[in-house]
Amino acid sequence: MNENRKLPEPGWNFDNSYARLPEAFYAKQLPTPVRAPRLAALNEPLAAALGLNAAALRTEEGTAELAGNRIPQGAEPIAEAYAGHQFGYFTMLGDGRAVLLGEQLTPSGERFDIQLKGAGITPYSRQGDGRAALGPMLREYIVSEAMHGLGIPTTRSLAVVSTGQPVIREEELDGAILTRVAASHLRVGTFQYAAARGSVEDLRALADYAIARHYPETNGEAAEGKYLRLLREVVERQAALIARWMLVGFIHGVMNTDNMSIAGETIDYGPCAFMDAYDAGTVFSSIDRQGRYAYGNQPYIAAWNLARFAESLLPLLDADEDAAVKRAEEAIAAFSPSYRRHWLAGMRAKLGLFGGDDERDEALADELLALMQKHRADYTNTFADLTFDRTEENATGLYGDDEFKAWRKRWEARLAEQAESAEEARRLMRKSNPAVIARNHRVEEALEAATERGDYCVMERLLAALADPYAHAPEQAEYAATPPRTERPYRTYCGT
Repeated sequence: MNENRKLPEPGWNFDNSYARLPEAFYAKQLPTPVRAPRLAALNEPLAAALGLNAAALRTEEGTAELAGNRIPQGAEPIAEAYAGHQFGYFTMLGDGRAVLLGEQLTPSGERFDIQLKGAGITPYSRQGDGRAALGPMLREYIVSEAMHGLGIPTTRSLAVVSTGQPVIREEELDGAILTRVAASHLRVGTFQYAAARGSVEDLRALADYAIARHYPETNGEAAEGKYLRLLREVVERQAALIARWMLVGFIHGVMNTDNMSIAGETIDYGPCAFMDAYDAGTVFSSIDRQGRYAYGNQPYIAAWNLARFAESLLPLLDADEDAAVKRAEEAIAAFSPSYRRHWLAGMRAKLGLFGGDDERDEALADELLALMQKHRADYTNTFADLTFDRTEENATGLYGDDEFKAWRKRWEARLAEQAESAEEARRLMRKSNPAVIARNHRVEEALEAATERGDYCVMERLLAALADPYAHAPEQAEYAATPPRTERPYRTYCGT
């Protein structure tokens, strides 16, 4: 072998703008090297979009960088500080097991955080070991890619590397590191941290940074006006995001304020899952015993979290505290009508409707959901059956209910009133109702194969089916099947 061979360059193009904020917002932190890193999964399409060379990332040297054993050129590793309300209780937090390598500047001029999750102890670890287990990291990889396929703003997963050393939880598990890609890791909790621990100037520096990075069109406004517009823009993005979650039956599971992104992305995939049988009270998380983050509560929790964001911004909204509070309250009050507008637009599309009477269409959607809950009908497949006119093939359960038949006649009458043709309505429904979601039993099947047998083929096939969920291709049919009936409810756990 030629020892002087030239290795392919991975293509890292780092900037480190977050590290130029006041030092209160982060701690310089190198990843802790691991014993025997091995590449378990690599997202080649994402690598290409980032301007990275997948072949180089697959080399021993590339894997070492993804494991934190080798620092890429241009990176300035840090752990970010933030706070958060966790299940309603405020606490100081921070990256307890994650290290931000820096921001990759892509060939198209975009900027993305590159973070190693599970990279070792940081100043914010709070008695934790700073590590992550293979199963939860693969789970985040699968579910975040499923969300991307559905067209929902989300952090993504570039790679998972097994570490060759165990992590101890309730049992000994294989360790892993996930490379997470995000528009940024600015959270509501980052602003809560600034308000609680920093000066007003620190808070202003953070807000100016968020505006420059995510809302540059706001920069032209006067000082107090631009911070109010920042709040309004974040409220609007979150209203749109939560509506999209609800329209596909996604349950985040742990909507703490430190898990709400200022950029409007879905972030921190812990006990998340997709709903099978429709029930607004669905909870999967083992730690959410009171149902705080149940499916139907997600819009209300989002508004609550945004109110905490507004509280953090008060010193910037107006010099007069009463005036600042009034501005904040007006901005937060816009969440509910904005969310409902986004949700109704999405629900109309799912039903093939192009517009019309809001009150009538909302009632039509709500009546269908009530019937689905009554019969515990599968959320995804019910809309797929309506899309492809399959409800009369199986006249049992929901489809055999006289109330559903009456509802269907009202829906068909509503469709007939439209100027758009029946075929146009069906096309809209096909684009709006996925054939497949990351069903829990399929995710578990893939994780078991990977973690118990080292077989990643099951996961690869699942990812292929989830890549284009609106294709409605024959090969996706097996992934559309509902899970076997069981007496035990499905439970998810915070990824540790």
